Amino acid sequence: MPQDLATAVAASTLDSAMDAIITVDDAQRIVLFNATAESMFGWARAEAIGAPLTTLIPARFHGSHAMALDQFGGEASPRRRMAEDRIVTGRRRSGEEFPIDASISYLTHDDRRYFTVILRDVTLRLRAIDDLTRSRAETKALAAAAQDALEHEKRRIARELHDELGQSLTMLTMDVAWCRTHIPSTDGAVAAHFTRMEELLKATVAATRRIASDLRPLMLDDLGLAPALEWLVQTMAQRSGIACTLAMDEAALELPQLHSTALFRVVQEALTNIAKHARATEAAVEIVRDADRLRVVVRDNGIGFDAGEPRKPASFGLLGLRERVSLLQGEVRIDSTVQGTRITIDLPVPGEDEPPGAAAVTTGGDARGPARGEPS
Repeated sequence: MPQDLATAVAASTLDSAMDAIITVDDAQRIVLFNATAESMFGWARAEAIGAPLTTLIPARFHGSHAMALDQFGGEASPRRRMAEDRIVTGRRRSGEEFPIDASISYLTHDDRRYFTVILRDVTLRLRAIDDLTRSRAETKALAAAAQDALEHEKRRIARELHDELGQSLTMLTMDVAWCRTHIPSTDGAVAAHFTRMEELLKATVAATRRIASDLRPLMLDDLGLAPALEWLVQTMAQRSGIACTLAMDEAALELPQLHSTALFRVVQEALTNIAKHARATEAAVEIVRDADRLRVVVRDNGIGFDAGEPRKPASFGLLGLRERVSLLQGEVRIDSTVQGTRITIDLPVPGEDEPPGAAAVTTGGDARGPARGEPS
């Protein structure tokens, strides 16, 4: 290719590039400034050529930028991304500062070193990340509020079933028993009818208590988390026939109500999944507290499953478990083989000065990573 044609192609390519391309000499004077750089920084090419590169950098970064450029010039590799762990900052002609993703390279020509930077304005990208982070935080806050409202409503209904309906049914049972003792003993049909009424009332009382306990065990509020977990494990063993054990340090379970409720529901969901799907004969729950962390392990000797398979459309058990743990900034790990499944839950425990539920929702910090700066 003729030299003049090669030069023309190179110039055309530079000006059609979607990223700003700037080259400076070893004195950090601009010697190349493409069309995208003009629109990005607001300087015409004729004005930019020969100007110091610091024209395009906020004043507070001038010193660190010069040091970083000198350091890069001494590296063996002639190319790398600038400030690989963060976004750098540029300055437009108007004085406006904006975030930039940048890469840099150098070459030596006629005993002089030239540095070329390729710059991309990431203002919109970071704005989208901020919006997404904010949206996730708001969604998590809404989910936490919804969970709290749901538990409050379950508590209210369970209490009314136990205190109102349960007591009314008990009184009705006593009235039926009184009537039974005052009917003529010779009237067999009436006696049989009362017998059926008593059996139905006993079954209804038992069903009411079971429904109230399934909604929310009152002992969770009245006695605390440890007794509620003991009841949960015993009930699971009785209903499913699966031998289930519980190992825990009761002192470690003195938690805020939000954490107690979440931990109870997490164990309940894990045991429910075992009873429904695992075909297990044994299950175990272990709860250990280590400083400011709480580790919960639920395991079984069932048939296991492929944790990587897509979730079934109507299956929300593990999804709900993960969501509850996520609301408390915890982590869930599921290990499953044909010999059984192990669910490990790691939760942070709030400090004494931290208000209950404070760990439930965070904004996740600045999605941009470390504070913006110049190349390092």
